Amino acid sequence: MSNQLHLDQFRVQLQDSLLSGVFVKVSLGNYQGNEKELKNIYVRRVKIKRNDMLSFTYRYKTRDIFKNYPLEEGIQMIVQLISNDFKICTLFTTLKELILEHNRKGEIAVRETLIKGAGVPDLAHNKEKKRLIKPAVERNYLHDLNITDEQGEVFKNAQDKYKQINQYIELLSPMIKELPAGSLKKVADMGSGKGYLTFALYDYLQNVLKLDVQVTGVEYREDLVKLCNRIAVKSGFTGLNFAEGSIQDFDASSTDLLIALHACDTATDDAIFKGIKAGSKLIVVAPCCHKQIRKEIVKGKKRNELDFLTRHGIFLERQAEMVTDAMRALILEYFGYKTKVMQFISDAHTPKNVLVVGVKTKDNPGNRKEVLEKIRETKVYFGIGYHHLERLLGLDA
Repeated sequence: MSNQLHLDQFRVQLQDSLLSGVFVKVSLGNYQGNEKELKNIYVRRVKIKRNDMLSFTYRYKTRDIFKNYPLEEGIQMIVQLISNDFKICTLFTTLKELILEHNRKGEIAVRETLIKGAGVPDLAHNKEKKRLIKPAVERNYLHDLNITDEQGEVFKNAQDKYKQINQYIELLSPMIKELPAGSLKKVADMGSGKGYLTFALYDYLQNVLKLDVQVTGVEYREDLVKLCNRIAVKSGFTGLNFAEGSIQDFDASSTDLLIALHACDTATDDAIFKGIKAGSKLIVVAPCCHKQIRKEIVKGKKRNELDFLTRHGIFLERQAEMVTDAMRALILEYFGYKTKVMQFISDAHTPKNVLVVGVKTKDNPGNRKEVLEKIRETKVYFGIGYHHLERLLGLDA
């Protein structure tokens, strides 16, 4: 049988599988074309805006590219690809697998394997992501916080908040799991607000990781503290409570994990200070505002290679943010924390998307002298008189 006849028959079987609803996917491999980094192409059926499409995933060495085509155009493209650059193609259906492969002579050989039904394939364009905090009726705190309805379904206008909650837990999860077993007993969430993230963290620690922990949300606004405590009691979260007061006044002693998300300006420094003094094993902050260092840079009026940037307000603001958080990371290193800075959530949810993380490794690191010198050099270069966290810890003496 000629190659063209094999291809024609393959086209017919591909079309039939799509029409009958048994199509699962197509895999194209053994690429021999001119794009050096292209390795495979995977094709699945999707429904986009009520239209049936074929979604192509072009898998390169370091990235994936996605393209969607109408069914007939996609079928034509698959046949063209297997007749030229790809030397093997497998059609997966719920009934069988059909494999077309070019042999060394350039002839197409066909193999067919019957399989048991694998069920109807999912046509959803975006597969539902596995969430660590899943909406459900039993998670009544999500309903009380206006994230879900009475049936446990996420409200349309709360989708961003729900995604934010899960990304927060997904970021914290590997950090928490790296802590020594049994070492996480006490958690403080500074500036907990309405408690969305505090509730989710307690839920994850208690019900997913099965840890016996005490979580405290610290919030200055009395009405929010009362609301959150009421929801915690209603949810049966006996290890979760909310305390009214400021970060400065809160007793954080023996806190193992200290969190401060979007604490404004020097309140972030207050939280880090509390964590360092408590010897917290993990400190996680998402800073908000950076007024203190910005004022210092403006007051210092330092002339250097970057002063052309700081003449513009928006650039000055961004520079102040970077310098403030970089110095916070250095100060954490001075006290024996391994630090990293990462993105918290995308700008689509909030512009405050920098997360500074400190993991306690040593009580007396050997590079303290070098770290202090780097802090001093940074202050001199940018004309900074002092950094609030540095002053709290007595490092500016």
